[in-house]
Amino acid sequence: MYEVDFLPVGVGNGDAICVRYGTPEQGYYLHVIDGGYAASADTIIRHIETQFGRDWFINHMVASHADNDHCAGLVGVMERFHVEHLWMNRPWLYVEEVLDSFHGNYGREGVSRDIRAKHDYLVRLEDLALGRSIPIHEVFQGAVIGSFVVLAPSRARYIRLIPDLDKTPTSYAKDSTGLAGFFAKAIEAVKEWADERWDLETLSNNPEPTTASNETCVVQLGQIDGRKILLTADAGPSALAEAADYAEMLGLLSYPDFVQVPHHGSRRNVTPYVLDRWLGGRMKTEGAAIGTAFCSVGENQPEYPRGQVKTAFIRRGYPVHVTRANTKTHFFGCAGRGWPASEPEPFDYRVET
Repeated sequence: MYEVDFLPVGVGNGDAICVRYGTPEQGYYLHVIDGGYAASADTIIRHIETQFGRDWFINHMVASHADNDHCAGLVGVMERFHVEHLWMNRPWLYVEEVLDSFHGNYGREGVSRDIRAKHDYLVRLEDLALGRSIPIHEVFQGAVIGSFVVLAPSRARYIRLIPDLDKTPTSYAKDSTGLAGFFAKAIEAVKEWADERWDLETLSNNPEPTTASNETCVVQLGQIDGRKILLTADAGPSALAEAADYAEMLGLLSYPDFVQVPHHGSRRNVTPYVLDRWLGGRMKTEGAAIGTAFCSVGENQPEYPRGQVKTAFIRRGYPVHVTRANTKTHFFGCAGRGWPASEPEPFDYRVET
């Protein structure tokens, strides 16, 4: 049996996920992925204490990437519970391999110090883990975390992305693209709308790039009781394509029973091409379902998930359920926990492009 709980994280977008799986006879595993903002720690702690028990411990804690809306809350959770294994990538460990990407006035120690200073939540997690003798594992392609295998990022692609991260010193690449953020915001300010039909998809195969940090996200595939759970965090098209390539190599590229909508339903994180690889093409019958999709969205984020993304999942047979102020639970082989049945989002026939 398993249950996947997506917890609310407040007014802003973020992720806080608990996965429990196992059997009464052999015991259960608790896998915590991301912790939302710092204040979200209380929500996660309360959920674990009330649903699983005050003396429960966390077998695996995973920080999908370094953004604060995903890793900040993990600090308070680790302070409260015993954690057996911490999985996170620390960019400062790879400075030697990327030093040539930065200006000459940055030495190895300076770059490392600058990166650590900008990743305070990861540093606090590191300090807590080292102080409690909790092993810290890299989270690269091929790593096995309980019943989950990491499909992305590969170590090589993660390191290539480090100079482009927001929380690193200015690199040569950043200097040449300094206006990208300005133009992206200008484009976003001019909203346009389009009609969608079941057989007409307007989602772009060439969206504006998502952030380098999002492209470093950990993509995990769980296999429990013959069912597949795909957790994507804020992964972008490149990360999802890399994950699909690796899954195909392992013979695991088949339609998941459960999938997380990446990056709260942003248009920059999925394309029809990558969704076709993971979920298949458009279903022939409108309303048919072959799996379930969850999307973590903040209370005050009515524009998410984006209509084009939502309809893309729905037409491929994955009704989309959104958290906002509520916990959403997907389960198999157990009775659930008594939360009201979740209603999926409607298909939007008028979408913002």
